[in-house]
Amino acid sequence: MEIGIALIVNSLLLGVGLTMDAFSVSLANGLAEPRMRLPRMCAIAGVYAVFQALMPLLGWLFVHSVAETFAWFRPLIPWIALALLLFLGVRMLREGFEKRRGGDETQTLPKLLTVPVLLLQGVATSIDALSVGFTIADYRTDAALLAAGIIAAVTFCFCLAGLALGKRIGTRLAGRADMLGGLILIAIGLEIWFRGVFL
Repeated sequence: MEIGIALIVNSLLLGVGLTMDAFSVSLANGLAEPRMRLPRMCAIAGVYAVFQALMPLLGWLFVHSVAETFAWFRPLIPWIALALLLFLGVRMLREGFEKRRGGDETQTLPKLLTVPVLLLQGVATSIDALSVGFTIADYRTDAALLAAGIIAAVTFCFCLAGLALGKRIGTRLAGRADMLGGLILIAIGLEIWFRGVFL
């Protein structure tokens, strides 16, 4: 596809569709850490944006180089996303239950989102975007890079909004935020799995 208005519009719509999982996870992260500052929010949203841009490019590369390997890997994508998000969600639920048993909901919420956890979330919420490589298989290299950049920009904006919204809600939920965030992550994982296996 040539670079033009059609490519930009398609990439914007693709970005909105792909970022929904990352937006929901950002909401959960904001719930778990309601005192998060703007630089940290931007860094977190940036990580999701990078993963959401990288995965379609990897899919595009696979289509052009190792299509057989990608075809074998594709059925595993929803299962990997489910496993990663279940792991993260159960962890947040467990920490929320432990906090409530301790009876101290007035302390500052711990920063649960470490770098390894953030990277796991980035992979889990973007791995299904590998299949987008098939939809942009006819793009030239410069068009594929532009599409990935637009997807990244859309993801960054949505995730920043999700973090801000989660923070706003999280300050009112106090100790229940961890458990709600964990349930959200588990629900996202199940939704990705159901969509990938049955639809």
